Amino acid sequence: MSTDTISDNTAVIVDGVRTPFVRAFHEYNSLDTIELGRLAVRELLRRSGVTRHVDAVIWGGVILPATVPNTGREIVLETDLSPTVEAFTVTRACSSSLLAITQAAAAIERGEFDVVIAGGSESVSSAEVPLPRKLIRTMAPVVMDGKSGPLDFLGALAQLAPFTDLVPRMPRVAERSTGELMGEAADDMCRRNGISRAAQDEMAMGSHRRAAQAVISGRFRDEIFPVEISPGRSVYTDTIIRGNIDYAKLAQLRPVFRKNGTVTAGNASALTDGAACTLVMSYRKARELGLKPKARLMSWHYSGVDPRDQLLIGPAISMPLALKRAGLTAADMDIVEIHEAFTGQVLCVLKAFASQEFVSRHAGEGAVASEIAPHKINIHGGSVAIGHPFAATGARIVNTVANSLGRGEGRRALISICAAGGLGAAAVLEKVD
Repeated sequence: MSTDTISDNTAVIVDGVRTPFVRAFHEYNSLDTIELGRLAVRELLRRSGVTRHVDAVIWGGVILPATVPNTGREIVLETDLSPTVEAFTVTRACSSSLLAITQAAAAIERGEFDVVIAGGSESVSSAEVPLPRKLIRTMAPVVMDGKSGPLDFLGALAQLAPFTDLVPRMPRVAERSTGELMGEAADDMCRRNGISRAAQDEMAMGSHRRAAQAVISGRFRDEIFPVEISPGRSVYTDTIIRGNIDYAKLAQLRPVFRKNGTVTAGNASALTDGAACTLVMSYRKARELGLKPKARLMSWHYSGVDPRDQLLIGPAISMPLALKRAGLTAADMDIVEIHEAFTGQVLCVLKAFASQEFVSRHAGEGAVASEIAPHKINIHGGSVAIGHPFAATGARIVNTVANSLGRGEGRRALISICAAGGLGAAAVLEKVD
């Protein structure tokens, strides 16, 4: 867009960084979500030099620490930011950091802030394993009573007999409303929409190969900073990407969620640890600080669907509505980034978005269906290859797109994310000249 159409309060994206994304329970095993977030914010401050100008930190989180759920505030207190900086945490499943970024943009354009750091972090490795309810209900009253003695504890132990169902189990990440795992829902959607296993594997292979090429070309160099995990040992790049993956290997993998399903470990995103954050500020402040904006958020839309229907179809509703709000169509987009929770889910979303009947029924009058050219989609790989730290993915996508626009790889971009609970999200970004 031309600078003569930007007002002083227009929210612009100036910069963004992220940690390398790594498989959960591996390299970042000793780093919790606050530490990962702190490292990302510290690096963004170092690069941008805006430490004393930051008004607020808006942080996304999904697996929040039970004792310090406002991770944004803890990050402020553990960096060089002033303790007077406003900070709060938002949670909207996998779209959490996109929500943080759009809330930052909205607050800036309302005149509340000039400079905001928005992002998200996730440490699946640090997820708290819940104790069995039977154990909690029996022992908690004794533990919480300061007057309890040895006999009280022995009495509680006697109440636990027979000692069954007392061993902590791996949490089942299922929809509360349906009891269904997200992968099961993805399998159901693929069957309903006629998405083949071959198509899912083909998209997964392309995601890995494009991401590998982006790494080789140095495309992510400006976005990723190394993370030291022990003295003399650092992680420099994403560790999940497999550039040498081939279709034959993918085709040999067994279904994970349904016995006769099509979702496998190869066409689904892995459990991932990582953090990403974005520097959002008013156009006036960027000009005052001598910083060059890369893009602005033209519009966004958040949607919800019945989880009992198609759990992950939300982006097919949010995308046409975000475009409508921007006064644009998919044909005006040079880049399209769709979060790959599962490649099958992406293919279902694309099929629904191409159906005017679906779009009109769910997005209403004036929302336009469209087919998106494959060469525009996830041009540097997607979440299946790069990884998916739940609350960091939105900021990762925004940063990658903003950098692409800033480099002149396009003028406008559409991004979308599906999320647990039947949620969808989309946003339209435009290059700032």
